[in-house]
Amino acid sequence: MKIAVLSRGSKNYSTKRLVEAGRERGHEMVIINHANCNVDIERNKPGIIYKGKEVENIDAIIPRIGASITSYGSAVVRQFEMMRVYTPVSSLALVRSRDKLRSLQLLARSGVGIPKTVFARQADDTDSLLEIVGGAPVVIKLLEGTHGIGVVLAETRKAARSVIEAFYGLGANILIQEFIEEAHAADIRVIVVGDRVVGAMMRKGDGEDFRSNLHRGGTSLPVELTKKETNIAIKAARTLGLPIAGVDIIRSKRGPLVLEVNSSPGLGGIEAQTKEDIAGEIIDYVVAKAAGKRRKDRIGA
Repeated sequence: MKIAVLSRGSKNYSTKRLVEAGRERGHEMVIINHANCNVDIERNKPGIIYKGKEVENIDAIIPRIGASITSYGSAVVRQFEMMRVYTPVSSLALVRSRDKLRSLQLLARSGVGIPKTVFARQADDTDSLLEIVGGAPVVIKLLEGTHGIGVVLAETRKAARSVIEAFYGLGANILIQEFIEEAHAADIRVIVVGDRVVGAMMRKGDGEDFRSNLHRGGTSLPVELTKKETNIAIKAARTLGLPIAGVDIIRSKRGPLVLEVNSSPGLGGIEAQTKEDIAGEIIDYVVAKAAGKRRKDRIGA
């Protein structure tokens, strides 16, 4: 099977591991930089031009679309969908997962536990917004932030008011979220593939930073998930239409709460911590689903 990894970083750990795992299983693996793809829109003949040549005979793609290029990346994924190429992350699910507000709305509607969160367009009544989430300290997040960038812990009401007013003054869209003190600056990254959890690790801040992202200097620890945490991770991924996802969970007094669902989770930290072949799990899933789609297409033809 010929599988294309859509990635702008051929030397990125996750990209290299997916290519390696695919080749170990006898598949033809290629890397396509989606930022350099040209979308050829023609009636009954959708196509993609890459490096001056038409992309052909691709059985499946694995999107690794960065947040900074979500719009264009999703357009490329959509074109592959129109070309009847299987993708585990649909263009719709990709866009949905990158919209923090929409994601939380969908998770809340489906009954998935999330931290108390408010969204407003202006700071006219900051005090009432803070009261909704339980008062200071609060976490203030940029809607477009990633890897912990644009996430601020305001420890007092005065600090929260200043940060909120500053963000609104810049025209930024923000979420105001309750701070889960009992989590002790730790969250759990869970990798879901299909209807299974294939890896999990705890991430903890470095002591001076409440953000647990490994990109921000956090550390990873082994963790054993409870049945409830396993179920909520799978349900969160399914709610956003992501059969391959990284689900971030925080432990609270009222049970596990989902912070975020990532459509392109990094594999480096979690493979190192768990010693599991998570890239291989992803390849096996993609191959099985692509083969099933191909059979259905033949029957329907």
